[in-house]
Amino acid sequence: MSLTIPDLEALQQAHPDWQMELVDGEIVVMGPSDYESDEISIRFAAYLWNWVNPRKLGRVTGSSAGFILPADGGDSPKNRNLRAPDVSFVRAAQLKRTQRDFVELVPDLIVEVKSKTDQIEKLVTKIQMFLRLGTEVGILIDPDRLTLTVYQLHQEPVVLTDGNTLILPQMLPGWELAISELWPPVFE
Repeated sequence: MSLTIPDLEALQQAHPDWQMELVDGEIVVMGPSDYESDEISIRFAAYLWNWVNPRKLGRVTGSSAGFILPADGGDSPKNRNLRAPDVSFVRAAQLKRTQRDFVELVPDLIVEVKSKTDQIEKLVTKIQMFLRLGTEVGILIDPDRLTLTVYQLHQEPVVLTDGNTLILPQMLPGWELAISELWPPVFE
C-alpha cells in the first residue's frame, strides 16, 4: 500500500506528537536525536541564521520543517515525498512569505547531522535525493568522526575537519564557519 501526503497529514492529526516523513509511499516515524547531535544541529542553524537574518537572505529552519518535494524520477505527483532535513536554508526569492503548512519546494541548502543510531549510507542517500531535485548544497555532519562533508551534484564530496572553514561563496558570500565551532564545548 502506497501512502500519500494526505495520508501523512491524517496520521499527524491523529498523532500530533510524532515527527514523520513520507518516503516512497511509506511513513517513517522519526525518533528523537541524541543530545549531542541535536546540539550540533542547533549550533549550525544558529551560525547560519545569524548571517542570513540581518541580511534578509532567506529562511533557516530545523528538523520539524517539512518539504513536499517534486516527484523524483517521473513518479506520479501524488506519490511525492515529504522530507525534513535537520537544518534547511531557503533563499528569500524562493519563499517570500512563510507558510503555515508544508512548503512545496526544494531547499537551497540542507544539513543532516548523524545521530548515534543513524546509518551514514541512508543520510547520504537522502542528501543525494535532495541534490537530484535541485538542492545546491547538502552537508553531512558526523560527530563520531568530527567531520563535515559537503555534497554538490556531479562533484566529489569535500570533507572538512577541525582547522578547516566552511565557505559557500556562491550561496552565502562572505559567510565562514570554522568546523571547530560546531562541536559542543566542554565545561569544566
